[in-house]
Amino acid sequence: MRSDQLPSQVLRVAAAQACPVAGDVEANAAVVADMVREAAESGARVVVFPEKFLTGYEPGLIAAEPGRCAVQREDGRLEPVREACRDAGVVGVVGAAVYEAGELYVSALVVDDQGRLAGRYDKQTLFAGERDVYRQGAAGCTVEVDGWRLGIGVCYDSGFPEHARAAALDGCHAYVVGALFGVGNGYHESRMWFPARAFDNTMYTVLANHVGVTGGWHTCGGSGVWGPDGRLVAEAGPEKREIVAADLDPEVLREAREARPVLRDLHDTGSAPRLRYRG
Repeated sequence: MRSDQLPSQVLRVAAAQACPVAGDVEANAAVVADMVREAAESGARVVVFPEKFLTGYEPGLIAAEPGRCAVQREDGRLEPVREACRDAGVVGVVGAAVYEAGELYVSALVVDDQGRLAGRYDKQTLFAGERDVYRQGAAGCTVEVDGWRLGIGVCYDSGFPEHARAAALDGCHAYVVGALFGVGNGYHESRMWFPARAFDNTMYTVLANHVGVTGGWHTCGGSGVWGPDGRLVAEAGPEKREIVAADLDPEVLREAREARPVLRDLHDTGSAPRLRYRG
């Protein structure tokens, strides 16, 4: 565990929300590139995009035509995203369905500020309708930007406390998630999960959600950032294409972890009580 190692400078992170075109990787990559540049103008160093944004959510379409509708290794259609990240000096965390070795994955692609594919996280907790189409991811993913360790999640992952806790125990200072939350219960779920993951682990949480309709889901926007005390820092609206940005502050992080040293006390057997389920 590395919870005592804190970054030394502020990191501005943006969550981008928009409505993707079903199965059109080129069109969606162009939107990502535009929004990366837009976020960079406000000083963002990291931009997070919704779940499967490059492909649209669209499980049926993607399963029927994976070669066209999913992203593949060394996919030339992603060049506008690479170019935008390189030119703007921004790290992009971009959702996509990925097709590899005959298998489909729900993934978050990390494009670094040199335009390189620097990491990939495959969703570990698949939602009910995804299990017949996609393969479960096998490992977590931590990305470091300017001394900040960012743990990556995708949508339903964030509903499981263990997933964010694993990132925190890997030394992460923030938990960044591209998701699809729908109208109805989705906004309520996200407003329970993201403050809870932040408060329980004394780390920032970042949500990028869709707007509009994708894969038959009417989505609810509300992309946002929560501080390490669980309080909302910034929030987008429910319907329109929008970028919401916030500064992740190492001093705020330090104060939160000093006030609630839960990560330290979890394994400090000299001071923490023994945890029991029964008896």
